[in-house]
Amino acid sequence: MSGVAYTPLPTHAPESSPDLHAYPPPKRNHHFYTHRWRPRWPRPRSCLKYTAPAVLLVLLLSYLTWEPHIEIAFYLRSWIRQEIEPLTPLRGCFKPEQVSPIYNVSERLYGPKFTEVHAGMSMRLGLDCYDFAGTIRPLSPSALARDRPRTNYHTYWRTDLAPFGERQEYTLKSFFATQNPHSRLIMWSNGDLSGNALLASYVARYPDAFELRVADVHALSRGTPLENSPLLSSRDEKAWLDGDLVRLLVVWRDGGVWVDMDTLLTRDLTPLLEHEFVTQWDCYDKIYQPLNGALMHFHQHSPYLCEAFHLMTTSTPPRSSSSDWGSILYLRLWRRLVAEGIPPFKILPFCFSDGHACRLDNRLPDPFEPDPSDGHWTSGLTRADGGGLDRKLSNVFAVHLHNRWEKNFPAGGWVDRLLLRRYENKLAEEGSWQVGVSKA
Repeated sequence: MSGVAYTPLPTHAPESSPDLHAYPPPKRNHHFYTHRWRPRWPRPRSCLKYTAPAVLLVLLLSYLTWEPHIEIAFYLRSWIRQEIEPLTPLRGCFKPEQVSPIYNVSERLYGPKFTEVHAGMSMRLGLDCYDFAGTIRPLSPSALARDRPRTNYHTYWRTDLAPFGERQEYTLKSFFATQNPHSRLIMWSNGDLSGNALLASYVARYPDAFELRVADVHALSRGTPLENSPLLSSRDEKAWLDGDLVRLLVVWRDGGVWVDMDTLLTRDLTPLLEHEFVTQWDCYDKIYQPLNGALMHFHQHSPYLCEAFHLMTTSTPPRSSSSDWGSILYLRLWRRLVAEGIPPFKILPFCFSDGHACRLDNRLPDPFEPDPSDGHWTSGLTRADGGGLDRKLSNVFAVHLHNRWEKNFPAGGWVDRLLLRRYENKLAEEGSWQVGVSKA
């Protein structure tokens, strides 16, 4: 601009300018920090007050909408790979040159059968299993030859675990009240029970149909792959190992039906005896423990048992208080049989002998609990004699109690009304188990 002097501004502070860092910094207002955002976590009491009821409501609605099926089991993968998955060869007990001459393979394995015990499905819906059991009809008296040999039934009691008393006697009563006169009950033990007054009374009353025997496993194993094996001394405090061993040995030697002592028979087993069988453990189809030997049937010197003995001697020794010689052994044997093209033994559905081992809505009521006050059980099983429960019990063949020896049956409960009292009435009748039956 004309007439006006222009002086440029300095681009940097002159040397005479004061040091800016010599001045103290401005004071900061301490209220500045209170306006910063900070997360606010809910108090624990507030969380429980609102969250817990919401979670419970969601669970309740889910339960009413969905039907949960939960089962958790843990198995060592190394154990599965070593004990379950491998399929070692069979011994060859079904080969003609090795089969016992008293075992007819053509008849036992391939002969015609008149009853069907495989439903082909798990039968977990409603009372399907009990209804299926009812399709197996009793044999007419004319179908049983009067001179036929007796069918052996075996059971076992460890004398060192508990004395034999009235509670154990129920098993004997159930046998004599339900089985036909062509049967014989052999009670095995690890000691002499002939001095027991209760058992002596049964020997006196049924001299041709009841026997007491001591289980000498070394004598019973002669002629089997277990002969002279150190495994014969296996036992545990629960009588699982020695019980499973005796079970197989006595049926091998004499043939017949095995019944665990903690079982109440409800129906004549004769229609089932054209099959060799074990039973289903429960209705849940356990992948590694699906089978049970509490009720089983095999013929004398059955090749199935011969192969079971071979598997026992060539496998890892059993674990104490385990089902290694029971459920797990039967599964391993079944898999080897089908792998080599041999028809396996049959498997009875769970409710035939173990109706309490299933879902809450279709299991048998607890034998040791009083009947519900409303007079009804689930799925229409009614309290009254002649009602739903009574009809289903008449279809199945046994009630397995699972060793609850310390418990008693409630007076007036369903076991008392529908089983025990009827045993007493049946045994009070005269004329049962009389002449015309072979003593062989």
